[in-house]
Amino acid sequence: MIKYNEDKIQKVYSGADDGFDPLHSLDLDKVTDFDELATEMKSTAFGGRALGEAADILREMVTDKDTFVVGTFSGAMTAAKMGLLICEMIDRGMINAMVSTGALMTHGMVEGLGMSHFKYKVDQMTDKELREKGYDRIYDTLELEKNLDDLEGDIHAVLSKFEPGQTVSSHEINEKMGEYLISKLKPEQKSILKSAYKKNIPVYIPAFSDSEYGLDFALFNRLQKKTGKKSLVFDPFGDLEHFTSLFLKSKKAGIFTVGGGVPRNWAQQVAPFLDLIRWRDKDGADPSKYFNIKDPWNQSEPYNRMYSYGVRICPEPAHWGGLSGCTYSEGSSWGKFMPVSRGGKYAEVIADATIAWPVILKAVMQRMDKAKKN
Repeated sequence: MIKYNEDKIQKVYSGADDGFDPLHSLDLDKVTDFDELATEMKSTAFGGRALGEAADILREMVTDKDTFVVGTFSGAMTAAKMGLLICEMIDRGMINAMVSTGALMTHGMVEGLGMSHFKYKVDQMTDKELREKGYDRIYDTLELEKNLDDLEGDIHAVLSKFEPGQTVSSHEINEKMGEYLISKLKPEQKSILKSAYKKNIPVYIPAFSDSEYGLDFALFNRLQKKTGKKSLVFDPFGDLEHFTSLFLKSKKAGIFTVGGGVPRNWAQQVAPFLDLIRWRDKDGADPSKYFNIKDPWNQSEPYNRMYSYGVRICPEPAHWGGLSGCTYSEGSSWGKFMPVSRGGKYAEVIADATIAWPVILKAVMQRMDKAKKN
């Protein structure tokens, strides 16, 4: 009790009175696996609590049978040897579609085809010397020009499977690459596009030309012209329409994001795109003409075409103002995410994904395995 004066006393509340959840000290003696660690971290503070909450929401999202889950990945995650985490998520049915940078896919194909990346230490060699020897530096990791040169042959082999002059989108190229990898790799060898092909999961690369993958496509077209053949025509809007049709068919949608950049925003803007079709296109009131779906708008629920779940792992803070740091709350103002007040569930872990992602994913994997066992 606090006395203001002799005749007026204010009550001091306990915390529980207003429904606040108490925190608990992290006791590692009680932790035997990643599942239990994430559960305990949920009752701590700061980044640890965010990680624990992310594991909860990710598990709920990927086990919700009504939810179409999109995984978006940027940064050099495959060169950083996180590629098998994506394979795990695909193989376990945690994601239904994937959006990536071209660079991440390029390094992933290098990795999947059995080529190697190498550690780099600052005092080993200057960047000038690295350039002269064909080593491309990614912070503390080296990609080899030889890897990329060898990969070009595989990419051209896949592109040659299309008809000269054919119009293609990135998800179609990636599908054929996945089929090619199945024929080339041993059954035990894992690769992102191989896993995606086996699970019939589309992989989109919105900024396709911003990568070695895209440059090899351009070189292939140059060779086509030199030999008197028609060039392939790349249509990025084919990806947009394909992804939109899948999104619109789902009852709910969720997004799991590593990093930010184009993959994250491209996947998010599908909700505003549907709004534009609805309100600006003369035929927008009847999108069945586009997507062959009966009554897709569900007029009684205006929020049904937004993301209902979201988990983001990214080190960029919101105050820099870029899309990589854009919060889910900010995205709600654009109509991309269902507000929390309407039932939206989100977790944002401001951390290096190479640290946080393995812990979160392993915790969720263990929970799913335990539930299956029980």
